[in-house]
Amino acid sequence: MTNNTSAPPTVLSGIGLSKSFGSTHALDGVDIAVRAGESLAVMGPSGSGKSTLLHCLANIERPDGGQVLLNGERIDQLREPHRSELRRTRFGFVFQFGQLLPELPAVENVALPLMLGGTPRREAERRARQWFAPLGLEGKEDSRPGRLSGGQAQRVAIARAMVAGAQVVFADEPTGALDQATGQDVIRMLTEVTRTQNTALVVVTHDRTVARWCDRTVQVRDGRIVREAEAPPESVRTGVTGAAAGGVR
Repeated sequence: MTNNTSAPPTVLSGIGLSKSFGSTHALDGVDIAVRAGESLAVMGPSGSGKSTLLHCLANIERPDGGQVLLNGERIDQLREPHRSELRRTRFGFVFQFGQLLPELPAVENVALPLMLGGTPRREAERRARQWFAPLGLEGKEDSRPGRLSGGQAQRVAIARAMVAGAQVVFADEPTGALDQATGQDVIRMLTEVTRTQNTALVVVTHDRTVARWCDRTVQVRDGRIVREAEAPPESVRTGVTGAAAGGVR
C-alpha cells in the first residue's frame, strides 16, 4: 500500500549564511531550514550569532555570503522597498517587549499591518477583532497597551504578527520580560496558533523550557550550528507548565 503522507514543504531556508561585524564573525556558513507549520527554537549564549541569524532570515539584515530562500525563491538580494513589503506581508514579528504603539488601542495595534498594506480601516479592524477571542483577549480590544498585563500585551503582539497571513513568524526572546508561568502561557499560545495556521515559527530564546515547546531546537555557538535536536514528546512539553498552561494572564 502506498503511503501518501509527505513532509510539509520547506518555507524558509538559509544556505551557507555568513555575516561579519568588523573582525567578529557572527555567522560562519550556517545552513538552516524550517517547514510550514513547524516551530524551530534557536538557542545559544550571548554573542553566539543567534539574533544575527534571525535578522538575516527575516531580511532585516543582508548576509555577507550565502542565500536566504522563501518558498524556493531568493530574497536576500531584494531591493529595500521589496524587502520592507516582504517583512510586512509575509513575515510576522513578536519581540521581547511587544513593541506595541502605546497611543493606539489593542485592536488598532493588531490592524496596523493590514492598514499599512492598504486595507481600509473598517475591514482591517474587523479582521483584527477575530483574533482576540482565540487568544484569550476577548473584551480587551479597546484597551491601550498600558492597561494590559505583560502576558496580554504579548498575545496582542501575536495577533498582530498573524493578522496579515504571515508565512513565517519570528519571535526574539518573546517571554524574556515575563515571569515563568506567564511566559509558558505565551509560548504555548504562540506555538499552538502558528501550528494551527500552518505558519512556520522561528524562536530565539535562552530559556530551555521555552525551547521545549518547539518542534526542533538548534544550538548556535561562534556563528555555527553545533547541535540539533527534535522536540521531546508532547506529554513532556505540556507537563512543563503544570497549572500555568491554562488561563489568561
